[in-house]
Amino acid sequence: MNTPDKSMEFMQIAMKYFPQAKEQLDKAGVELSFDVIQPFMELFTKVMQEAYELGREEALKEVKQD
Repeated sequence: MNTPDKSMEFMQIAMKYFPQAKEQLDKAGVELSFDVIQPFMELFTKVMQEAYELGREEALKEVKQD
């Protein structure tokens, strides 16, 4: 269930932590730009979608057990 709304929520979460990640990468001497991170953001979205689905399935299992 990969909806555009859920992907947008994941992207908002990522952007919330972007300044912190950029600061850490700057300290490590890694230059970061939005062009460079685009493929990583797509990967992040896939990871978050999979984690969301896993959590959703677990929650449904718990509800059925009750």
